[in-house]
Amino acid sequence: MVSKSRVLVSILVIAALGAGAYVTRDRWWTNGLGVAAQNAAAPSGGQSDTGRRGGSRRGGGQSLGPTPVLVTDAKSADVPVYIDGVGSVRPLNSVVVRSQVSGKLAAIEFQEGQDVKAGDVLARIDDAIYKAQLDQATAKKAQDQALLANSKLDLERYTKLAQTNAGTQQQADTQRALVAQYEAQIKSDEAAIESAQATLNYTVSRAPIDGRTGIRNVDIGNIVSTSDATGIVTLSQVKPISVQFAIPQQQLSKINRASLASTLAVQAISGDGKTVIDNGTLAVIDNQVDPTTGTVKLKANFPNDKLVLWPGAFVNARLLVQTLSGAIVVPTAAVQRGPSGTFVYLLQQGDTVAMRPVTVGQQDDVQAVITDGVAVGDRIVTTGFARLQDGAKVQVTSAGDQGAAPAPDSTPAADDKQPAGAPKSGERQHKRRNQKNAGANGEEADNGTAK
Repeated sequence: MVSKSRVLVSILVIAALGAGAYVTRDRWWTNGLGVAAQNAAAPSGGQSDTGRRGGSRRGGGQSLGPTPVLVTDAKSADVPVYIDGVGSVRPLNSVVVRSQVSGKLAAIEFQEGQDVKAGDVLARIDDAIYKAQLDQATAKKAQDQALLANSKLDLERYTKLAQTNAGTQQQADTQRALVAQYEAQIKSDEAAIESAQATLNYTVSRAPIDGRTGIRNVDIGNIVSTSDATGIVTLSQVKPISVQFAIPQQQLSKINRASLASTLAVQAISGDGKTVIDNGTLAVIDNQVDPTTGTVKLKANFPNDKLVLWPGAFVNARLLVQTLSGAIVVPTAAVQRGPSGTFVYLLQQGDTVAMRPVTVGQQDDVQAVITDGVAVGDRIVTTGFARLQDGAKVQVTSAGDQGAAPAPDSTPAADDKQPAGAPKSGERQHKRRNQKNAGANGEEADNGTAK
């Protein structure tokens, strides 16, 4: 039994030594000859795939070569300074045409949506009653005129009688007062006639202003009254037209200074914020600030020759308060922001870039005004900022080149690229597990023999 145990232990020891030698050979092959074979297979002057990938991870973007960018020159231009506000279109004048007398609507003299002039007839009220009132006032005047004439004759008689002592002076004075009374009555009758004539004229409704009629609010045959809220029709003046908008109170002083120098131009902008609908001028600045919103109202007039502005519509108003002459401008996309403030990348000799701090006066979606940090003619980077840093190497490209995306890297991973005949990763792991199990069995056998 002892000899058999010794033979078994010897066999296990030989197996363990063989497994250790195999593992040593495997590690030597993978770390030594394997890498050497990969380096030998790599292109001259370059690294293996594993080396390239590792270097790319360790060195960031340095191994990717120059960064493609687009550049443009800083230019000098006259830049307008605008103050924007949101407002609504309002007719320059708007009138609700109501009947000035009560009665039956006898006729409509306009078409809905018609352009009319001041004085044009719009509607007629049945005037029979008002003609009768005028005739009555006229007849009353004729009656009083007859009484006045008779009183004047009596006055002459009483005056002669008083001079001859055939009558008293009191009779003459009384008659003179009666004559004055009839004269006053005649004046009252004339006023009544004028009133009746005016009332008769009011049966015809006329346009008080130039404008366009809206939708009719009443039909022929209806009884209309001076107290009707809706009236017959609304007349609005749309050529010219006005826009009322609000701006922050902080801009009020700038607008006042600019308005003292000249009449300020105003643009009506469509909802997209770009298209100019019409050009007008600032008409009035409201005399107070709204304490609720902290804004002040402004009113601008527009010719509206093409009828592009319509009452009630919301529009954006752009007020021109100043023009910056010879300002340095760059594309807005070129201005970057960092912890230290705004900056741009300047293209330098040797195709490198330098960070240049700048001061931005104003900017919009298209361009930015640079008040400090950039001179006219400086070449400014406009795209490709993701991999840029101060002193980075760049490659100036065209806009078409920027649209081409790099092809995906199809090079297999380093673990997949093994020398011919070398065991694969899965096979090595399986062999290591078998070797560990064999070693553990040997230790158990040794322990059993000792016992």
